[in-house]
Amino acid sequence: MSSVSPALNYTIEHMCRFYTGKNPLTVTNETNTGLKIKYDNPAELGSDRLVGAAAAYHLYGGPVIVVDFGSATTFNLVTKDGTYIGGAIAPGIKTATESLVTTAAKLPRIELTPPASIVGTSTKTCMQSGIIYGYTGLVKYMLEKYKELPEMKGAKVIATGGLSELVENTEPNILDVVDRALALKGLKYIYDRTKK
Repeated sequence: MSSVSPALNYTIEHMCRFYTGKNPLTVTNETNTGLKIKYDNPAELGSDRLVGAAAAYHLYGGPVIVVDFGSATTFNLVTKDGTYIGGAIAPGIKTATESLVTTAAKLPRIELTPPASIVGTSTKTCMQSGIIYGYTGLVKYMLEKYKELPEMKGAKVIATGGLSELVENTEPNILDVVDRALALKGLKYIYDRTKK
């Protein structure tokens, strides 16, 4: 089990015990993921980031950069020798869009689809351009900077999460693989490493 919602952990663990009679293995920084963790405070590292990084390294080798497009957009870096060295966390695409709508009274909810042009000509297309092309630019810039690091030269970029395809369709050459099931593959891989 991987969770970054501590308030839900008890409920999910209880449900697992009730329906299966077994305690779930909850991934933490101390779980055998096959990665070495070089992080200032490993206990702060979200298990979702760790699961995705472990899966990407196992499936695609290193160095590897995982970009997860979820509630947050996270960047996770693993070196050639399997060391998780950190990354970045930015607001997710939907999170940022919702923030615009709730804090700017006149901005409407929009569908997250690329507009016909990068130059918006209506409020809706201006928002779509800013969100979609803006986030693509953020991702492209971060990846360029990460690949300049000596330990990340030649890194593969693995994207996951529900909105990864938005960036892939907007700028197809910055992502090597889109693997929307990366977290599930990571949980299976970690389970296989740790089961008795």
